[in-house]
Amino acid sequence: MLAELITLSIPSPSEGVWNLGPVPIRGYALAIILGIVAAVWIGERRWVARGGRAGEIQDLAIWAVPFGLVGGRIYHVLTDSELYFGSGGNAIEALYVWRGGLGVWGAIALGAFGVVIGAKRSGIKLLPVLDAMAPGVLVAQAIGRWGNWFNQELFGKPTDLPWGLEIDAAHRPPGYTDPDLLFHPTFLYESLWCLLGFAVVVWADRRFRLGHGRVVALYVMVYTAGRGFIEMLRIDSVELEDVLGLRFNVWTSIVLFVLALVYFVVSARRHPGREEQIYVDGRRDDDVRSEPSEEQTDEQTDTGQLPG
Repeated sequence: MLAELITLSIPSPSEGVWNLGPVPIRGYALAIILGIVAAVWIGERRWVARGGRAGEIQDLAIWAVPFGLVGGRIYHVLTDSELYFGSGGNAIEALYVWRGGLGVWGAIALGAFGVVIGAKRSGIKLLPVLDAMAPGVLVAQAIGRWGNWFNQELFGKPTDLPWGLEIDAAHRPPGYTDPDLLFHPTFLYESLWCLLGFAVVVWADRRFRLGHGRVVALYVMVYTAGRGFIEMLRIDSVELEDVLGLRFNVWTSIVLFVLALVYFVVSARRHPGREEQIYVDGRRDDDVRSEPSEEQTDEQTDTGQLPG
């Protein structure tokens, strides 16, 4: 039976880095880059469907991406500081982003701050553009999680399920020495959850014409609902392992879910419907379209565009 399970297991890549001459190509970096490209592409199509000008999401990404990478790394280093500044740690390795270690909460927080800067400079209203970009972030997270597979990191508890993940001995935490052990592929769980969340958020936006930041709030609720559960499966060592009985990231998911839910409900009561203006007064030029009608949105959907 065990042999059959191993046959059905998910293998981990033997190498996460490939050398193209003197240039190392890292699977983790590729996953992050592909995720960013997907998020920008989806956000661009949704923004144009909302009446925005083509190319503006790419412009905002110039601000959001570097801020997001820095924020993700800062969050990781702060919540796992012992890895770099504790006994046996090497502080310089806090800068080694290519080895993995990007905290999603820090990436989203500072990435959004980058969008704030870019939107203000471009005369774009913040909530409409964040609503346009949010679903694409779920796809970026779904793709980016495969970087953990390449690095053989952030996997879950041992399992005898046929989709158990093979992990080399060098990448296992202490105490998991049985060579036949398989582990929950939490990277895959989160990737699939994010794709499902993308479908749910886009559907809800089309069905209810969400606005005023409610797409963002729904994104947060969907993501944290899955992340909180998946986080409890993981066995990687973290500094804040037990905060009132739960991992710090589980508490973060719970708090953010509640805050997003409250915002969603309050916003729906105070600002029903969707914004008609997506640019600040005086910004919109003659060639910038206004919010498309429902008939126009249906036509865009039929031709493959993602509505806002």
